[in-house]
Amino acid sequence: MTELLSIAKDTATRAADLAFQRRSEGVEIAATKSSITDVVTAADREVEQLVLGLLHEQRPDDGILGEEGASVEGTSGITWVVDPIDGTVNYLYGIGTYAVSIAAVEGEHQLDRLHPSQWRGLAGVVVDPTSGTVFTGAAGQGAHRNGAPIRASEQTSLQHSLVATGFGYARERRASQAESFAQIITEIRDIRRIGSAALDITGCAAGTLDAYFEKGPKAWDLAAGILIAEEAGCATRVEGVGGDLFAAVAAPAIATEFFALLKNADAASA
Repeated sequence: MTELLSIAKDTATRAADLAFQRRSEGVEIAATKSSITDVVTAADREVEQLVLGLLHEQRPDDGILGEEGASVEGTSGITWVVDPIDGTVNYLYGIGTYAVSIAAVEGEHQLDRLHPSQWRGLAGVVVDPTSGTVFTGAAGQGAHRNGAPIRASEQTSLQHSLVATGFGYARERRASQAESFAQIITEIRDIRRIGSAALDITGCAAGTLDAYFEKGPKAWDLAAGILIAEEAGCATRVEGVGGDLFAAVAAPAIATEFFALLKNADAASA
């Protein structure tokens, strides 16, 4: 665990430095993905290539699953799940809430089958390039922010809870999410739309947010953050099939009530 966490931290930090440098130089859209609002920048691809090279150099037998397609099959049973820039739209607009997310997971190594239900998180790092904040977690070793231990919020009241969420790119999904959102917003303190799932989830781990939910995140959005959140004492839930995932994270004292609220609001539906 110590070796994997060290590699993840060093790689994510170097990737964050590159992402920050490229943001200061200006950003160009390289392509769109699922919709015209779902963009990828040239920096996304460059940062992912840097991560791929660094990981392959140190762990040549491991698999790598990268958001932008720079992925390789492995033979060791360990796969690195990489989001080079989580929060690309924020990045594009110069909003300083984006992150580099890297996790080492153990389990099914065939990339076309890789799913959160089939792996065990071993080590994860999320770096906020703008602030320099480094979140880390390793299985059985707790969660840390800049080397200091962090714990989930002690919030006991759902009505007093600050909750983060994200929205999909497809118009139909956004419409459905808006309906669920209307049922949830009246039962909590407030909603935050930060624009980076990795920072939403690590916010829960650090206790600066009480809960998070989202329909449609991908494996690379979740891998590092979920491990860090669990090591910080959060309750987590990841459900779904293939790339159509639903994720929720909550402080332990409100988790049962929060997950029930999401179910009643049908937040996990299409």
